Amino acid sequence: MKITVLTLFPEMFPPVLDSSMLKRAQANDLIDFELVNFRDFSTNKHMTVDDSPYGGGAGMVLSVEPIYHALQSVEGSAEALKILLTPQGKTFDQTSAKQLVDQNHIILICGHYEGFDERVRSFVDLELSIGDFVMTGGEIAAMAIIDSVTRLIPGVLGSSESFEHDSFYEDSLDYPQYTKPREFMGQFVPDVLLSGNHEEIAKWREEMKKKRTQERRPDLLKKSQ
Repeated sequence: MKITVLTLFPEMFPPVLDSSMLKRAQANDLIDFELVNFRDFSTNKHMTVDDSPYGGGAGMVLSVEPIYHALQSVEGSAEALKILLTPQGKTFDQTSAKQLVDQNHIILICGHYEGFDERVRSFVDLELSIGDFVMTGGEIAAMAIIDSVTRLIPGVLGSSESFEHDSFYEDSLDYPQYTKPREFMGQFVPDVLLSGNHEEIAKWREEMKKKRTQERRPDLLKKSQ
């Protein structure tokens, strides 16, 4: 799988992409990352990529031309799924991640300033948001999506169970997890987890998933019905 990121701040990405699971995924040739600075495709001598909005208003708006030319420069962009990261997009969730992992190539376009020239939307296939809050730009959103999608690629994690039991994978939260010591400051590991009875452990975990989801995220239960 290939993920291309169009961004004004490519220097933000190496610390994340070259660490932990994402680094291993690249080393094992399971994913390829490409960073494209669309400032390099500015059409004016000052290399600016934004301008004041027609009709007036606060802030600056990203121009359509450098983004369009940056997209055209990406090998295979015509066949890639082109995604605009914007607060107006569909909220990214685990279902979105499972859909994106089936793509051979996705392109993430990171916004900045007060927004995009509206005509940028005509060159993308999908608009995504990571939540109802304001951020300086789309770079952190892109990193979140990259991490979420990459861990679903077969072979990236140790086993498929590593993500199949994650919170949100099946519209539910994960069950409680424990490790040593058995007791800490008066808090004990549940006896069932020490019983060695795998059937009872599986039953307990399923019950805890439902209970925790009902208590903390009942909206997920409604979603799965």
